[in-house]
Amino acid sequence: MNLINIGHEFDYEMEKLIRLFLPFEKITVSHSENCGNRYAVCKLYQEKNGTIALAKLKLENKEAQFSAVIDKTISNTQKESQHELARQLFYCFEKLTGYRPDWGILTGVRPAKLFLRYCNEYGIDYAVDFFKNKFLVSESKLELCKKAVKGEESIISLSGDNSFSLYLSIPFCPTRCSYCSFVSHSIEKAQDIIPQYVELLCRELKITAEIAKKLGLRLETVYMGGGTPTTLTAGQLNKVLSTVRQNFDMSSVREFTVEAGRPDTIDVEKLGAIKQNGVTRISINPQTMNDDVLERIGRKHTAQQTIKAFMLARELGFDNINMDLIAGLPGDTFDGFKNTVNEILKLAPESITVHALSMKRASTLNTSGQHSEIKMGSEAAKMVNYSRDVFEQNGILPYYMYRQSKTVGNLENVGYAKQGFEGLYNVYIMDETHTILACGASAVTKLKDSSQKNIKRIFNYKYPYEYINGFEELISRKTEIGDFYDKYFKRD
Repeated sequence: MNLINIGHEFDYEMEKLIRLFLPFEKITVSHSENCGNRYAVCKLYQEKNGTIALAKLKLENKEAQFSAVIDKTISNTQKESQHELARQLFYCFEKLTGYRPDWGILTGVRPAKLFLRYCNEYGIDYAVDFFKNKFLVSESKLELCKKAVKGEESIISLSGDNSFSLYLSIPFCPTRCSYCSFVSHSIEKAQDIIPQYVELLCRELKITAEIAKKLGLRLETVYMGGGTPTTLTAGQLNKVLSTVRQNFDMSSVREFTVEAGRPDTIDVEKLGAIKQNGVTRISINPQTMNDDVLERIGRKHTAQQTIKAFMLARELGFDNINMDLIAGLPGDTFDGFKNTVNEILKLAPESITVHALSMKRASTLNTSGQHSEIKMGSEAAKMVNYSRDVFEQNGILPYYMYRQSKTVGNLENVGYAKQGFEGLYNVYIMDETHTILACGASAVTKLKDSSQKNIKRIFNYKYPYEYINGFEELISRKTEIGDFYDKYFKRD
């Protein structure tokens, strides 16, 4: 598609709007009206009655055009011009495709955080009106936003200026799922380096614990993620988790999570190692309870194995279990997703996270036909709406929400939980509430000065072999943690 921008410099913003409808489209940006056969024109120009925002769209020999006069009374006319152009282009796409994404023109990853900011600065009535009439957010998503904000606020209030969370990265999986865009390595390819990786991770944890102690930081939550942490042996899990327990002050910890992940990696020995190290919350992630979909996405387990792993965790005393699901998986249907939701409810986990499929790799996942992305988005929207309705009917309520780029249907990821079982770390990392000290390959330490809103990121090496080879350099970067606290915090 040829994107033609005239009279403005909103190239990035207009391209993002197009990708709400056509995420796989190759887009060429130009600034002349040589349109071609497939194009979107976004134009700002002056007339007697003010600045005009005009959008024209041509797809498959169908054309649409919408325009509006930009209100001169609005103080931030630059931002309003961008929003108005996006709205007019949105209307064009809606007319030609018959599809209206529920989040309207809103493309940010933290809609609940933005909604809360508007509420705090201008009041809830302003926030509701802006989301509804400026961003074109649907009533359903607006209500979801309100509920997520309520859940997030109660969790955020638990954090203080000296609070922090700890993240541990285990970037290994049994196999790589076809939809995955995370840094992870199959166990077959990485088997030989895992012992050395575990040794160095424990060293990094000890050094990080010394820094946290010296700075007088208060540990709120611990999260071991991946990858799939339970690709480690029971002995390796015990080594890493006991290193955390023995080196950090755990007296203030509100939540200790291990993302057990794939059911085919879970056994009694690994769960025992997790349990004996004081872990309070685990996640068992089936993604779907339909065996044909599991096979299609490269999962080497069945729905029955998910049930078996869950029941084993219950037998060992785990009373706070999360399960992850994905809406919009290739080969899944609305009826298939309904089956997944209903099967999960039978297990009665304390929390459930519903993700919309990230389409970063979806072009390889059997997308075909005219506007196949739009068809996928419509189907996935039905899935997430069904899960929300059913979960809320069963007292499993939304408590946090975020979005990723290029998700099917521009949809959201939502955490649902029974009261008192909300995942605290999930909120802290997405809200950027406080400092996250992160250890392991691909981990990113995020330093936060709550009063000034200053944020600094320190990146570990991305891949395990880089982490191993560059370990000493990585450790030297940790001096930046103390430098940050010296700069932004008054310490005795």
